[in-house]
Amino acid sequence: MIRRIQHIGIAVRSLREAIPFYRDVLGLELVGTEEVADQKIRAAVFRVGESTIEVIESTAPDGPVGKFIEKNGEGIHHLCFEVGDAAAALSHAKGKGIRLIDETPRTGVHGMRVGFLHPKSTFGVLTEFAQEGDEGH
Repeated sequence: MIRRIQHIGIAVRSLREAIPFYRDVLGLELVGTEEVADQKIRAAVFRVGESTIEVIESTAPDGPVGKFIEKNGEGIHHLCFEVGDAAAALSHAKGKGIRLIDETPRTGVHGMRVGFLHPKSTFGVLTEFAQEGDEGH
């Protein structure tokens, strides 16, 4: 079911301040930036071998990332696994008693079909399943 770690999401207060660290200090390739309005985020995606780092800033204080930063500060926000079928992966997890944030996949960064598992069911780690969309990575 799980193919690889698709990305690690890192919450930051400012993409403008964070991008130079990942690009210039670490030397990672900046794949691009994108806003996902319904998730109230702006993301910068960096290539790291077969995976990516998704650096995300909130576009609204009441958005999920804004609330996360207010409560926890900047840092690792979530772990994303690539799956062949996000709906099936969510259904499987639910069948195993895992609490879901998303009952059905929604559109995420780069058109991926994504769904999240609640961290209270995943040992404190917000976990995402992502199925490559039309745009892919």
